[in-house]
Amino acid sequence: MAADTDWHLTRTFTGASGDVRWDRLGRPGGPPVVLLHGTPFSSYVWRAVARALAREHEVYVWDMPGYGTSEKATGQDVSLAAQGRVFGELLGHWGLTEPLVVAHDFGGAVALRAHLLHDARYRALALVDPVALAPWGSPFFRLVAEQAEVFERLPPALHRALVREYVASASSPGLRPDVLDRLVEPWLDDSGQAAFYRQIAQADQRHTDEIQDRYTEIGVPTLVCWGEDDTWIPVAKGHELAALVPGARFEPIAGAGHLVQEDAPAELTAALTAFLQRER
Repeated sequence: MAADTDWHLTRTFTGASGDVRWDRLGRPGGPPVVLLHGTPFSSYVWRAVARALAREHEVYVWDMPGYGTSEKATGQDVSLAAQGRVFGELLGHWGLTEPLVVAHDFGGAVALRAHLLHDARYRALALVDPVALAPWGSPFFRLVAEQAEVFERLPPALHRALVREYVASASSPGLRPDVLDRLVEPWLDDSGQAAFYRQIAQADQRHTDEIQDRYTEIGVPTLVCWGEDDTWIPVAKGHELAALVPGARFEPIAGAGHLVQEDAPAELTAALTAFLQRER
């Protein structure tokens, strides 16, 4: 899929962790759908799916604090705990009491925490290769978390090469160079480099450990989608998660790695559309 230079978030919400860029597209008054991105990504990865869903839904997209075009600041709290609170604030700001929610990777943990700990109510929940079950975090991820201050001081050229290689590894068939450029761009200036290592340093597994035993309490219709070729979080975790959530349906996506939105956008959109149409 080609890069999309027209993807811009035009609205700002100031929350507990700084300014959050967001936008809304689609049919006003249509069934609301909120899309949550993962790490180290942004709402940009949802662009194709968002526009497809916008034909029948009112679609909300946002860049989490510390990501994409949202605020990145020294000392900023970008942990899963903070993002869950910000998501709850945004739902209130948007006036959404029971939206459809679609969440990828780290965003999956954010949506789960908001639902289980902060009483966020959803009409239905679709989880795409989510961070949800221990253990998670690659050896690289753990190394960076332990040495974040050292990595922050990498020369820009080395940092750029590291981020490009890391982001590229999320795709199974490989990303187009222009798409890869867009995905790594937010992390390349001085504030972005610091923010990249800050979000890894704050990615603490305890934030999923404290809710993992409560997945059996989820009472909303749930779909678990997973790229069959995901090397970041094995597909076995998807089967395990779907077995824990009462009534959850599991949908494997063939030929896709962790970044399913880029690897198989048509297949993912079809799975999500069928699910959301049944539950809206």
